Amino acid sequence: MDDLPPIMDYNIRNGRTYMYFKGKPLFPFGYGLSYTSFEYSNLRKSSSRLHADGSITVSVNVKNTGARAGDEVVQMYIRDVVASVARPVKELKGFKRITLKPGEKQRVEYTLGPEHLGFYNRDMKFVVEPGEFKVMIGSSSEDVIEKSFVVVAR
Repeated sequence: MDDLPPIMDYNIRNGRTYMYFKGKPLFPFGYGLSYTSFEYSNLRKSSSRLHADGSITVSVNVKNTGARAGDEVVQMYIRDVVASVARPVKELKGFKRITLKPGEKQRVEYTLGPEHLGFYNRDMKFVVEPGEFKVMIGSSSEDVIEKSFVVVAR
């Protein structure tokens, strides 16, 4: 409880949610228990650079490393590293539920476009600013693997 702001502080930027919390949570956003275990590997992106109105495809391998079949919710988070306004440390931008048998592996793919990378600036205009972005994919907001890419201006 010492890591959280006072209960009457409703400003999420003060660390009330996974999007702005900078500590190590006991139960990260997306945390769940399973009767099996999963391994994430080989995170790929279709490009290292894209235009603000373009798109990029990211994909990851997910393997059931346990002895039972199970469901996994593959979560994708984005971070705009440097922006003109305060942005979250990470934002959930997609998730997919998959079912895998023991030893089975599946490639999970997401397409990121302006609707995932943009935000409303100080003038309340929806923008995708040039700069570095991080994409993180994993089983929770803390258990992720990540890659970077750059958005360039037209």
